[in-house]
Formats: sequence, structure tokens, C-alpha cells
Amino acid sequence: MVTRLFAEEEGQTLIEYGLLTALISVVAIAILTVLGRKTRDVYVTVSDSMTSSST
Repeated sequence: MVTRLFAEEEGQTLIEYGLLTALISVVAIAILTVLGRKTRDVYVTVSDSMTSSST
């Protein structure tokens, strides 16, 4: 029973996939946070230039 528990790798594979998914999620959130700030800055700059040119 104990040797079979250590011989099975199905649970280990599931944990590895879970960790990989968590890592990908963290990286995606970090990238979206950075790009979101840069995109917001571009929209603010364009909006400010349009507002100043219309007056």
C-alpha cells in the first residue's frame, strides 16, 4: 500500500499543472497591470491634447 502510494505520479502531475496554471495567471495579471497603466496614459495624453486644441 505504501509503495503504491509513492509509485503513483498522478497526484504529482495534477499539482504541477496547478502550480503552472497559478504561475501563468500571476504573470498575465502583472502584464495586464503594466499595459493597463501605459494604455491609460496614452488615452489621457490624447484626451488632454484634444481638449487643449479645441479651446
